[in-house]
Amino acid sequence: MKTWRAITVFLLLVSVTPAVPAVEAGDKAPAWRGTDLAGHVVNFPGTSGEQTTVLVFWATWCNYCRAFMPYLATIQQEYGDRQVSVLAVNAKEDADAEGAEDPRTYMGRNDYGLVAVLNGDAIARAYDVEYIPGLFVVDANGMIIYRRGWTELPAGREVAKLWDEQVRSTLDAIFK
Repeated sequence: MKTWRAITVFLLLVSVTPAVPAVEAGDKAPAWRGTDLAGHVVNFPGTSGEQTTVLVFWATWCNYCRAFMPYLATIQQEYGDRQVSVLAVNAKEDADAEGAEDPRTYMGRNDYGLVAVLNGDAIARAYDVEYIPGLFVVDANGMIIYRRGWTELPAGREVAKLWDEQVRSTLDAIFK
């Protein structure tokens, strides 16, 4: 009888405990502090000042991330003069995963020219990033105006191009 009572109380608590909401478009972006590849402190939103930021959570083993990173570098080059920064937060890095390598080596070899933050698991949790790449656009007021949605497209050029178009469309709407 006590076991059933305990199970009933547990189920009741689980059913009335509110779920932690995901950070979505329209929400204030969580502030955070991290360390970049050179060991410098990166404060967000402080580092980007009052500018729009493309925020991506990535890992070296992630084929989706590998396909999308060159697009991010191009976005930084093409929109940087409009006060847009790109911050690449390394998260969910698994040294044992197939294709994993040191994030410093990966970024250095590819020379993307992005500010890359290491050890970003806590930051990813603050943004409720379950799957990577986590991709957000945060406006100059600190509001999330875009969060990448789910896709069933396989890793590669097609999905990377889709995300590139979505980010560019969001940025173009800001700067029109």
